Amino acid sequence: MSDTYVRTANPWRNWAGNVTARPARVASPASVDELAGVLRRASEDGLTVKPVGTGHSFTATAATDGVLIRPDLLTGIRGVDREAMTVTVGAGTPLKRLNTALAREGLSLTNMGDIMEQTVAGATSTGTHGTGRDSASVSAQIRALELVTADGTVLRCSADEHPDVFAAARVGLGALGVISAVTFAVEPVFLLTAREEPMAFDRVTADFDQLVAENEHFEFYWFPHTGNCNTKRNNRSAGPAAPPGRVSGWVEDELLSNGIFQVACSVGRAVPRAVPPLARISSRALSARTYTDIPYKVFTSPRRVRFVEMEYALPREAAVAALRELKAMVERSPLRISFPVEVRTAPADDMALSTASGRESAYIAVHMYRGTPYQAYFTAVERIMTGYEGRPHWGKIHTRDSGYLAGVYPRFGEFTAVRDRLDPDRLFANDYLRRVLGD
Repeated sequence: MSDTYVRTANPWRNWAGNVTARPARVASPASVDELAGVLRRASEDGLTVKPVGTGHSFTATAATDGVLIRPDLLTGIRGVDREAMTVTVGAGTPLKRLNTALAREGLSLTNMGDIMEQTVAGATSTGTHGTGRDSASVSAQIRALELVTADGTVLRCSADEHPDVFAAARVGLGALGVISAVTFAVEPVFLLTAREEPMAFDRVTADFDQLVAENEHFEFYWFPHTGNCNTKRNNRSAGPAAPPGRVSGWVEDELLSNGIFQVACSVGRAVPRAVPPLARISSRALSARTYTDIPYKVFTSPRRVRFVEMEYALPREAAVAALRELKAMVERSPLRISFPVEVRTAPADDMALSTASGRESAYIAVHMYRGTPYQAYFTAVERIMTGYEGRPHWGKIHTRDSGYLAGVYPRFGEFTAVRDRLDPDRLFANDYLRRVLGD
């Protein structure tokens, strides 16, 4: 066995701890050639292959009993093209490293999700997104991909080169090959002013369309068992930079959002009847604040309280009705929900399996503290979301299968046709892909 491989008896677990895999072996290729060799050998040995990033997906999209590929050595910026305004980066590079490296170069992505622990390939393959009126997901900012396919071929795809693969592989679920490098569009670094403000649920929902229209990036959190929300509006600013003070930032982002919230969740898990009063306290703890900083310091924040999550993308015009239905369901049920419900938006995009493919979308995400039974809550939420032709986030818990998904993704057949061509023997298959894509 080559040095690329390590035999393992150790299970792999995701960040939330709800998915475990026991691969036959683990590979850490240090080059594209080594990666191609790993795929060819796995195929010869009759083993399936899955790349894994930092494990921030809540689904088993990366689970395998075959060869688990860790992209830890496929990292770093390969090159910056200031004329084309692109950056090419190794697939295993964490978004955190990409963001800080771009900032040193005076550059930035246009939009981001709310954490940056994931690898660039893991984040884009599952459709990671933030919120945006005009700017879309992380995957939508990809300008080219380097993909190693089942037979070891290194395939470069873009809008001009293998455009059918490009339309599929930007949100590829790990089903088409192993991404070795990603080329992103970038722009000169800019400043964002964040305005965080408590707001009543009834006002947010009544003014939702206006709040989305008036802000480049709008999102809000509703605290179940209360009529309270916290809103966040991010808009470009001429400056100057005015980041949160060291003490006040620590109080908001670490003490309240992580430390005290962790304690509240632990108490709520042990004593469910304490959840509603704790929710009322939590929803009033965060005060209004405004600050200005470079994008990744505004878009992203630390998430140290571990949880499981379900998120659905709905037609944007259905968001408020679905959210009101969700609120009514919680109020009439015995459920006790300690985590806020997150609502974000995205413009329509042109990727086959993007949750915003072909339609302007709103996202409704529900969470439960790790170790708390979540099935009853998530089942009830999923019933509401599927009533609005909701599309589940590929990396978050859901029960949908290929029959349902083919009905809500007009380009579903286009994706599976590319998969049939690139991976006819299903080297990259696992139970999750069999369920969501069929076989």
